[in-house]
Amino acid sequence: MSYFVYILSNPARTVLYIGVTNDLERRLYEHGQGLGNAGKFTGLYQCNLLVYCEVSPDATQAIAREKQLKNWSRAKKEWLIAKLNSNWEAIDPRTWQG
Repeated sequence: MSYFVYILSNPARTVLYIGVTNDLERRLYEHGQGLGNAGKFTGLYQCNLLVYCEVSPDATQAIAREKQLKNWSRAKKEWLIAKLNSNWEAIDPRTWQG
């Protein structure tokens, strides 16, 4: 099973939310519907654009990576996003190639 570490942003690209999941499409749906604790944050700040995603082979590595990214500065997170997604366009998880 694969795990995904992902970053969501709002339309103005001013807020970042970092999360981890084993089912990216389901989790994005939950964020979009405001479900769960994370849904409250993403709903409040309209974080519904997937701008970054990476795959980890197991949950332990994914959680460690999520924690690492959460401790990074805003500038370093922006650098990481731009490295994969230079225009910060919304990524469609169904067609995303990684």
